[in-house]
Amino acid sequence: MCFPHASGSAGYFRPWAALLPPDVELRAVQYPGREDRMDEPMPETLTAMAVQIAAALAARDQRDLVLFGHSMGAVVAYEVAVRLAGGHGPVNRLVVSGQPAPHMTRDDRRNVLGDDELIEELVDLGGVERQLLRDDDVRRLLLPVVRADLRLIESHRYTAHDRLPIPVSAFTGTSDPEVTEEEAAGWERYTRAGFDLHRFEGDHFYLTAQRRQVVQRLCAVLGVGAASAWPSTP
Repeated sequence: MCFPHASGSAGYFRPWAALLPPDVELRAVQYPGREDRMDEPMPETLTAMAVQIAAALAARDQRDLVLFGHSMGAVVAYEVAVRLAGGHGPVNRLVVSGQPAPHMTRDDRRNVLGDDELIEELVDLGGVERQLLRDDDVRRLLLPVVRADLRLIESHRYTAHDRLPIPVSAFTGTSDPEVTEEEAAGWERYTRAGFDLHRFEGDHFYLTAQRRQVVQRLCAVLGVGAASAWPSTP
C-alpha cells in the first residue's frame, strides 16, 4: 500500500504497476481533497487520517501487506503501521522514503507562506513543474490542497509508541534537502525487527527520476520477483 507525499495523489504510483512482478498487487491511498475525493474535506489531524486508513485496511482480507510512504506519506504510513501492527490488522513491513525519523522532524511552517513563495518551494523540491503553476486554474485547485496537507504534517506531533514488531526500511535521496542520511537512519529506533537504509542518487523526488531502480530495490528488500522477470517498459 503506497502513501503519497503532500499534494500527491494515488495516481503518482500508477507507473509502478508495470514494473512490479505479477504476484505483487499495487494499491495506493487516495487522500481526501483530490481526484475522485475532491469534494471530501481533509481530516482535522494526520493522526485522525491514519486511524481512518488503518480501520479501512483492517476491514479487508489482506495478506503480506507492505506500507510504503514518501515524505508526508511516510509519517502517515508509520502511524497506520503502529495501529495495524498493534493487532488490528496484518502488516509485514514499513518502508519510509524522503522523511526524517519522527523524533528528528524539522519545525517547518510552509503552510503559511504566500502563494508565490509556496510555489517556489514546490518547484525547488521538484514535485511540480513551474510551467504547470502558471495556469490560474491549476493554482486555484492545487494550492489549497498543498496548504491543507502541509498543515496536517506541520501540526503533527510525534507521540511515543512501542517499537514496531515488523522490519523498517528507509529510502533516501543523496541530495535531498528535506532529509539527511542521519535523519533517515533515525528510523532504526522505531523497530525491533530489523532496519536497513537505502540511498539513491537524486533530490527529494529521486523516486520519480529513478522509478525503475526504486521499484527493483523495493522488490529486492521484500524478496519478491527477479529482475529478469520484470517488464522493460518504463
